[in-house]
Amino acid sequence: MFRTDFKRLCVTPMFYILLGIAFAMPILILVMTTAMSGTMPADLHSETDAAAQTFTNTWQIISSAGGMTMDITAMCNINLVYFMAGIFLCIFVGDDYRSGYAKNLFTVRARKTDYVASKSLIEFISGALMLIAFFIGAVFGGKIAGLPFDLPAGAAGLVMCMLAKIFFMAVFSAIFLVMSAIGKRHTWLSILLSLFAGMLLFMTIPLMTPLNAEPMHVVMCLAGGILFSLGLGTVSNMILSKQDIV
Repeated sequence: MFRTDFKRLCVTPMFYILLGIAFAMPILILVMTTAMSGTMPADLHSETDAAAQTFTNTWQIISSAGGMTMDITAMCNINLVYFMAGIFLCIFVGDDYRSGYAKNLFTVRARKTDYVASKSLIEFISGALMLIAFFIGAVFGGKIAGLPFDLPAGAAGLVMCMLAKIFFMAVFSAIFLVMSAIGKRHTWLSILLSLFAGMLLFMTIPLMTPLNAEPMHVVMCLAGGILFSLGLGTVSNMILSKQDIV
C-alpha cells in the first residue's frame, strides 16, 4: 500500500505546487520584509512595537534561539510548512474517497491499520521535503536580501534544529490524519479541523525546535513523533473502522 501511495505522491501535481510554494515563501518573506524595513517611518522601528520587528538574520526564518515572541519573525517562518503539509494530507485522503479508491481498497484486501500507517508515512515524507525546500529557499532569500548568516549556536545547532523540526512533523502528521479520517471526502472540513488543531500546537514548535537545538531536542521530537503516531494512529483506525467506507 505504501508503494502505491508513494507512486501517487510522485505524480500528484499538488505536491509539487506546495513544494514550490515552500521554496518561494522564505525568498518573498525575507526580501519583502527587508525592503519594507528601509521605508518605514522611524517611530515604527521602536523596540516597543513588536509588529515592526523585521528579520536581521537569515536563520530567524528557520527558528529563534529559544523563547516565545509575537513579532513577524515568530509568525512568518518555517513553522507555516506544518499547516501546508496538513492541507496536502487532507487533499490526498479526500481524493481516496472521492475517486472510490478507498472503497475498493477496504473492500478487497486492505486493513485500516495498513491504510493509517501508509498515510502517516506519506505525510511525514511530504512534510519533511517541504521543510527542506523551505530551508533551501531561506538560503537563497537571505542571500538576495543581503542578510547575515551568523549562527548563534554554530552549524551543529542548525542541523539539530532541522532534524528536530523534521521529526516533529510526525506529531502533526498524526493529528492531521485523525482530522482527515473524520472529514473523509469532505476536504474542506478536514482542512478546517486540521488548521484548528495545528494552531493549538503552533507555539510549541519554537520551544521544541529552537535554533540552538541540542541532541535532547531531537530525541524528544523523535519520541513525541513515535508516541503520537502510535496513539493517534490507533484513534484514526478506530474512526475509520466505525465509519462507512464511502
